[in-house]
Amino acid sequence: MSSDVVATAGHVDHGKSALVRALTGIEPDRLAEERRRGLTVDLGFAWTALVPGCEVAFVDVPGHERFLANMLAGLGPAPVVCFVVAADEGWQAQSSDHRDAVAALGIDRGVLVLSRADRADAARAEEVLAQARTELAGTGLADAPAVVTSAVTGAGLPELREVLAGVLADAGPPDADARVRLWLDRSFSIAGAGTVVTGTLAAGTIRRGDWLTVAGAGDLVPAGVRGLQSRGEDCEQIGPTNRVAVNLRGIEPGQVGRGDALLTPQAWPATSAVDVRRTSGAEFGTSLEQVNVHVGTAALPGRLRPFDGEHARITFDHPVPVVLGDRVVLRSAGSRRVRAGAVVLDADPPALARRGDGRRRADTLAAVGPEGDVAAEVARRGAMPVERLVALGLISVGAPAPVEVQVVGDWWVDPAALHRWQQQLAELVATLHEREPLAAGLSRGAAVDALGLPSADLLAAVVAAAGLEEHGGLLARPGHRADLGPAEPGVAELETRLRAAPFRAPEAADLVVLGLGSRELAAAERAGRLLRLPGEVVLLPDAPARAMRELAALPQPFTASAAKQVLGTTRRVVIPLLEYLDGRGWTRRVDASRREVVRPRH
Repeated sequence: MSSDVVATAGHVDHGKSALVRALTGIEPDRLAEERRRGLTVDLGFAWTALVPGCEVAFVDVPGHERFLANMLAGLGPAPVVCFVVAADEGWQAQSSDHRDAVAALGIDRGVLVLSRADRADAARAEEVLAQARTELAGTGLADAPAVVTSAVTGAGLPELREVLAGVLADAGPPDADARVRLWLDRSFSIAGAGTVVTGTLAAGTIRRGDWLTVAGAGDLVPAGVRGLQSRGEDCEQIGPTNRVAVNLRGIEPGQVGRGDALLTPQAWPATSAVDVRRTSGAEFGTSLEQVNVHVGTAALPGRLRPFDGEHARITFDHPVPVVLGDRVVLRSAGSRRVRAGAVVLDADPPALARRGDGRRRADTLAAVGPEGDVAAEVARRGAMPVERLVALGLISVGAPAPVEVQVVGDWWVDPAALHRWQQQLAELVATLHEREPLAAGLSRGAAVDALGLPSADLLAAVVAAAGLEEHGGLLARPGHRADLGPAEPGVAELETRLRAAPFRAPEAADLVVLGLGSRELAAAERAGRLLRLPGEVVLLPDAPARAMRELAALPQPFTASAAKQVLGTTRRVVIPLLEYLDGRGWTRRVDASRREVVRPRH
């Protein structure tokens, strides 16, 4: 099932709802209050086939200034608009409000509809058309096709169907494989079905059985798709662009409402601040101020921090799934008028703490194009995971890395940062070798922490770039061996004793006399000179192999006492040695007191 979505716009009582009713045969005013007053106060919905093969759903918005927030909720996600001006009355106050909203949202596809032609002669219609063209100059609708209509007589409606179908046909196909972000404009409950939400699906595909995430003012809430409808028909799946009703499981109606978004899980950022560029309306001021922010169908309080007249930071009242290129509409606190429109340049902006950071940020943003600057964003952080770049809208899935960026696994890395990290790591390892000659190297965890790497996944690339080696989780210069230094004589003496009596491990007092503490013994073990077993048992590295030759000659199975006798040692030594052999799989227990040598299979 596929259709397009068109929103209405225009002054109150200029016939938007009547036009939708005449085109579709459906009453868009859903509320009894609307029908009683003859005034649209909330969003209305209807659908029809404009021409064969061109299905369209209409979102009818209120025109009165008191319901501007409702109007923006309907207009925000819509890609196409029918801008309605009454041929008899001409351009009015809310016509300007809706024009400003269209400009702020960057809507550049639509039709200029002169309604109520039955109340005006041709000359008046031409005059109003010229006036509307003048007022729309500078917006995306400046050159929109125009049609003169009457919902009463039906005049112009066939032409409007053809013209609107042509506008829709000129648009490129939406991305059915994109991640889902359905801005919700309604939430209600149906007996026997539960929670139902509706919205305009601009990209992506929703399928029955999917699990999505509801993002609102509180925590993210998982919700399953129990059922789908579009234009009154049940569907197994719905792609863009469509009006869609989603029956959700796992969430109550009170947990979701207008302004929330239904998202592909873990595919969207939750940002509390964005940096923006003004696209319409008044220039930004010079001081921090409270504003009302409209994005998608959401209307929420925010704070505007201007950097200059064209760039600013908006801090939201709660996290919002907003990305690069999204449009936001600003209203001054307490005002019903659109103040400015802006486009998001950075959905994950840096902290600004130093004097002059705002001015420097303005200079940075002035150089950013509408597609963002991927290399600059990677350079600012040193490295970014590809999935984060996709989530912020900086790249599409599968996009190649720019030449200024180095690819390391699932990360894009700034070459300058990689060079800085490799130099720092090389210095850290060199300093360690000089300060602690007994150390075999720097641990991976210590290296990640010291460098401030965003992920341990990047360490291998830094190690390689620094020309270092890794052995047993320790980083060292190539060919490095721990220098036993003053411990060398003691280790050499111990080696001589153990070669003469391989299983006569020294007592703790003997090690003290030899000057061998835990650090010296650990260094000797890393160097392959000694083998340490539990209980402070110290042997030569070949002791296990020597023991196996003796144990294999015993009658099988054998006891620990028999092993002690054949090896000529004590129980303090033989028990940890046998457990070591068990751990290697060279011996195994037969019962509580006996073991046997594991014979290799041929």
